Amino acid sequence: MSDNLKYALARAQLRSADLAAALAVDPKTVDRWIAGRVPYPRHRYAIADFLQVAESELWPEVAQRQRVIADEVQTVYPHRWAVPQAAWKQLFKSATKEIGILTYSGLFLAEDAGLLRLIAERARAGVSVRILLGDPDSREVAARGAEEGIGPEVMAGRTRNAITLYGRLRDVERVEVRLHGTVLYNSIYRADRDVLVNTHAYSTPAADAPVIHLRSNSDVGTAAVYLTSFERIWNQSQPLVDA
Repeated sequence: MSDNLKYALARAQLRSADLAAALAVDPKTVDRWIAGRVPYPRHRYAIADFLQVAESELWPEVAQRQRVIADEVQTVYPHRWAVPQAAWKQLFKSATKEIGILTYSGLFLAEDAGLLRLIAERARAGVSVRILLGDPDSREVAARGAEEGIGPEVMAGRTRNAITLYGRLRDVERVEVRLHGTVLYNSIYRADRDVLVNTHAYSTPAADAPVIHLRSNSDVGTAAVYLTSFERIWNQSQPLVDA
């Protein structure tokens, strides 16, 4: 039961029917809120405003979740090309346990010889490196090429180039490269608790799509959603083998 909402109504000398009328909702809906169901955000804001109390006073558990999310979000870049090169370098340089890359090609990183050397150095220092690239012969890679407007052949070619470049890291101990045939809704670049998520948008090249820098604070936060996705794709992917 939501005692906070019940007591707030009592203090205001209002009934649940009064709240239902003010918000233009069914009285049974208010009864469910009082019984413990958390309202949608628009209703929470309206209830707090109507009762002249803080939302956090009525639903402290929601406020706590919002603080956790706010703590996780470090930076939001409007486009991937707007992420400073120094930020990519710092991301991988900071890794002490694990580096993870999930993308179709990630060619913008693979063509940076300095970053590849840095990743190799971290692996030699004991960091586990896992790289997931798109299978160039998969329908998913072809579809992404069509969606970005560059065509399936170009996308497959970019992926093959990336495989060649990232594949050179396989000679380094603790580096593993796998291929996947998965519909990606985002690319993921991870270094321990720090995660850069490059969102994918239809008809928009990945370089033009936003990047969100998250820092994982728990096993149930926002970053954990993407890290779980990474693990599931990794577990169903295939190791890269020489042709």
